[in-house]
Amino acid sequence: MGQDIGIKDMRAFFAIVEEGNISHAAQRLDVAQPALSRQMKRLEEKLNVKLFERGSRRIRLTDAGRVLYGRIENILGMVDGTVREITEIGTGTKGSIRIGTITTSGAMILPDLISEFHKTYPNITFEIWEAEGARILELLDSHLIEVAITRTQVDNLAYQLLVLPNEPLVIVMNKNNPCGKSNDVIKLKELKKQSLIIPLRWKSIFETNCKKANFEPNIICVSDSVVQDLMMVKKNLGVALIPISSSELLTDGDLIYKKIVDPEMKTHTVISWLKNQTLSTACSHFINMLKKMYVKEN
Repeated sequence: MGQDIGIKDMRAFFAIVEEGNISHAAQRLDVAQPALSRQMKRLEEKLNVKLFERGSRRIRLTDAGRVLYGRIENILGMVDGTVREITEIGTGTKGSIRIGTITTSGAMILPDLISEFHKTYPNITFEIWEAEGARILELLDSHLIEVAITRTQVDNLAYQLLVLPNEPLVIVMNKNNPCGKSNDVIKLKELKKQSLIIPLRWKSIFETNCKKANFEPNIICVSDSVVQDLMMVKKNLGVALIPISSSELLTDGDLIYKKIVDPEMKTHTVISWLKNQTLSTACSHFINMLKKMYVKEN
């Protein structure tokens, strides 16, 4: 029969999986590699299961190991989140803020926000997790992060929300292969013969609008990586749909963008945190500054 496992075993197992091998995990945990190997052997014996596939230089998990990793990720997230809530209730002048973000929003908001925040709170550090929207909300639910930055529809019964102002979607194109008659805007129907690179979160609404304009869009790639999308446009593989705030990434003179009209397409960024979680004072300071910088007063 299996026995209870403690936080020490959980952290050791989690470190091994994250680092990819026992040697790096031992360095991270500041323990001897043989001792860590024995600890994992004892853990397998406690649970009466095999957690690792032996014979590979990089750690590979068994099915049981993958299940355990998922559970431990949630448990440690809740434990660490609880500790942070208790120990950082004070002045909020020290500590760490964990943020989860999607690329298109985080890249536009966080650099300026963190730069300004650091001037006032230089001893507060940041951990930033980047993933697609659904995964970011999973991290928030697991208490691995305190704040989520997404463009996903969020349940206001479970989360506190800040919704930033709407911003238009634009089409980025290579200036050597422009489309559309206007220099500044492009009608949706003018994309009829274009090869299109579309983020997954806007694929459905984009296709719906194209059908209303009586054409089937030629989508050659669905990608949520703005950087990759822009690189493909630079290579003349097609034109890409991005939010206008991401146009700040167009440092390459070969790329231009035009705002979509007829119909206009918009998106917005949502900042969320759990209603039932007491934010660290540091995180509260961060959200207050975010409101000051990005949320307009009525």
